[in-house]
Amino acid sequence: MTDASTYTPASARPAALARWLWAVALLVIAVVAVGGITRLTESGLSITEWKPVSGVLPPLTEAGWQAEFEKYKQIPEYKAINLGMTLDGFKSIFFWEWLHRILGRLVGMALVVPLIWYAWRRAIPAGYGWRLVALAALVGLQGAIGWWMVASGLEYRTDVSHFRLATHLLTALFLLAGLVWTARDLGALARNPAARPARLTGAALGIIGILFFQLLLGAWVAGLNAGYVASTWPSMNGHFVPEGIDGSDGVWMAFTNDPFLIHFIHRWWSWVAALALLLLARRLSKGGAQIETTLLVAVVAAQMTLGILTVVTGVSMWIAVLHQVTGAVLVAIAAAALHRLGRPAA
Repeated sequence: MTDASTYTPASARPAALARWLWAVALLVIAVVAVGGITRLTESGLSITEWKPVSGVLPPLTEAGWQAEFEKYKQIPEYKAINLGMTLDGFKSIFFWEWLHRILGRLVGMALVVPLIWYAWRRAIPAGYGWRLVALAALVGLQGAIGWWMVASGLEYRTDVSHFRLATHLLTALFLLAGLVWTARDLGALARNPAARPARLTGAALGIIGILFFQLLLGAWVAGLNAGYVASTWPSMNGHFVPEGIDGSDGVWMAFTNDPFLIHFIHRWWSWVAALALLLLARRLSKGGAQIETTLLVAVVAAQMTLGILTVVTGVSMWIAVLHQVTGAVLVAIAAAALHRLGRPAA
């Protein structure tokens, strides 16, 4: 594996590697989409075991399906919420969780297998080997986090921990941003063999912090079903600050666990995040980065609109899923835009 301490071999293929990483990034967005469907259909606890190899295949016989269903009947979600569910109903929720896990494995294979091939062919430019290995390792970590999340809902809860759900989603989005950033670096290297990697500027770190907080709040809203506490906008059930916030256990507990307060902060912090991203777009526009500027403005507008529609439709499933997917696309475009901001001068 080549690294920064060795020369870049003549066989290096940065353009091919960039295209590969863009393809994997699209797969990650697909996983996020199916993850949103899995959450909204309450399917995430339907598979009660983690079997990375044998779990690739769903049950193939009626006896196999019945055995899986019996395992599901032992957890609190079935006993408290889905008592009396039919086998056909179980198969429906099983499908989404199974597909989510399959796509996660596919992302891992799509990273690891080509990485081994490119390394064997000495196609990896100097300084990029460690980064590609780290991205592949992050997929494995994401799988472990996914099971850690599911395990939180198997014994004492009827759903998963919203803290663990946030960790799972944010890790996926961090992977997505890393794929986009590295693909952009490799694309620049393909155009100019002397190109250096982009750097994170102070402005970029500020924008990342603002966006991270909004994404964290969004994950908490999802995990706590906080989108359902109000279906009006801009007010929340007729009030700017919603009634129902429970601060009896202290400010910190309310901030991290109260669905009314978290929903309220998420809907208004979105304007802070939008302003930060639009200011980034303005700066890029002045620098001649018209593609990044146009995409950033369009996706910010789409995401804000979808967020409002998710609220006023009472969390329509497909609008909510589109909101989550657009959020992932926004992360990818923001990563590309911040990369442009931190690109060394030619």
